[in-house]
Amino acid sequence: MSLPNPDQLIREMAAALNQHLAQRGIATPRFIGIRTGGVWVTEALLAALGREEEFGTLDVSFYRDDFSQNGLHPQVRPSALPFEIEGQHLVLIDDVLMSGRTVRAALNELFDYGRPASVTLVCLLDLDAAELPIRPDIVGATLALGPDERIKLLGPSPLSLERQALATSL
Repeated sequence: MSLPNPDQLIREMAAALNQHLAQRGIATPRFIGIRTGGVWVTEALLAALGREEEFGTLDVSFYRDDFSQNGLHPQVRPSALPFEIEGQHLVLIDDVLMSGRTVRAALNELFDYGRPASVTLVCLLDLDAAELPIRPDIVGATLALGPDERIKLLGPSPLSLERQALATSL
C-alpha cells in the first residue's frame, strides 16, 4: 500500500476546514499546532488556506498520561500561545492521530489557559487505533496499519510520510 501525498491531503483538508468553519459561523478561528508534526501541518494548512497569521504551538510532554513511564523527551520546548484561549474558536492540528492520548493531553493543557468557545480537531492522518473516544473533525486520510508499523511525518518542507517497522524484542 502506498502512502498518500501530504500536499494533496493538505489541499483537501483546507477545503473541508473552510466548509466546516463556515457551517458553524466561525469567522476568526485561532490555529494551534501540536509540536512537532502538527506545527508543520499547521504551517502547510495556513498556506493552503491563504492565511498569514500567527498561530500557537503546544508541547504536551508534561500533560501526557505516560509521562511517568516514558520520562521527558529530550527536545521538550515550551508551548507558545500568542492569543487568549478564553472564548476563542480554536483549530487544534496534529499530524497523526493514533491512540488519542496526545490530543487529550493538548486539550488538558489548553483548558489550563482558559475555556475556548469551541475546538475543531484537524489531523493529517487517523490510524484508526483510538484508545480514547477522540475523532478528528477534519482528516486527510484514514489508514490501518499492522501492529508492528508506524507512520512518521518528515518535514517541515516538503512534507512526506514514511512507513516504519517497529523493532521487535526477542
